[in-house]
Amino acid sequence: MTKNSMKTVLVTGAGGFIGNHMVQFLKKKGYWVRGVDLNEPEYQKSIADEFEILDLRRWGNCLQATRNIDQVYHFAADMGGMGFISSHDAQILHNNNLIDTHMLEASRLNKVKRFFYSSSACVYPEFKQTNENVIALKESDAYPADPQDGYGWQKLTTEKLCEYYYKDYGLETRVARFHNIYGTYGTYEGGREKVPAAMCRKIAQAKNNEVIKMWGDGKQTRSFCYIDDCVMGVYKLMNSRIRIPINIGRDDLISINDLAKLIMKIADKKLLIEHISGPEGVRGRNSDNTLCKKSLKWEPEITMREGLLKTYKWINQRIK
Repeated sequence: MTKNSMKTVLVTGAGGFIGNHMVQFLKKKGYWVRGVDLNEPEYQKSIADEFEILDLRRWGNCLQATRNIDQVYHFAADMGGMGFISSHDAQILHNNNLIDTHMLEASRLNKVKRFFYSSSACVYPEFKQTNENVIALKESDAYPADPQDGYGWQKLTTEKLCEYYYKDYGLETRVARFHNIYGTYGTYEGGREKVPAAMCRKIAQAKNNEVIKMWGDGKQTRSFCYIDDCVMGVYKLMNSRIRIPINIGRDDLISINDLAKLIMKIADKKLLIEHISGPEGVRGRNSDNTLCKKSLKWEPEITMREGLLKTYKWINQRIK
């Protein structure tokens, strides 16, 4: 197949965790893929047909990235784990507003047919997430608005911008709210890593009966979604008629204490946990998948144990 006979796709943030996996998924589906990021993937070479190093905070770079493109999968963002997003509000709002606004407008001007935006469960009100036995969050719960940190506010605002770009200009937009995506080939050290990767790293580095540290009392709860389910959900959403934001995440809660214990079982290690002060985020968060199941006829399938087994093995090999 030539480029002209294939759908041409742009993946932004293609050097990052989800973006790199999305590139691989789309290539297997037969798409011609251009990847764009500030850096190439850290842990493996990108298989994108083209990979361009571009700073998408700059307007001209967004026009360049979206040239001759049918569909955009937009993952590029300044983000990280709770330690990062709770302490960089101005940086996150500034950088991500520039990236998202420029990318939508460049896509419109370059006549992109469909635009996917990666939002976050951080858009949900903090007052609905004060108990570890949290009621699963359905999409309509986002309003009245009280998002988590500047990151959540920025994501919620861009969701509305996507809505208005369809209403005013006819750009077909699709929006997913991710619930704690984790997996192989993702950041596991340096301060931007998410909880599963950080816990896998700590347990891989520790010897039996040693102590690992955890922020908070460990009773806070989350649901976690493995990367392969994430990219499948994104693809199904992109090829659906669903223009409203939709949750992509598993709907089974686990405490951070139990998450650590599960990884210890996988690693066959007995460790002690020292609870220390640090940013914990909301007390509990879970995904309501009713709309996902109804609209996409699908929901995440990979169990927590299965996903953590793959993730731990990969991180353990990296550390060794």
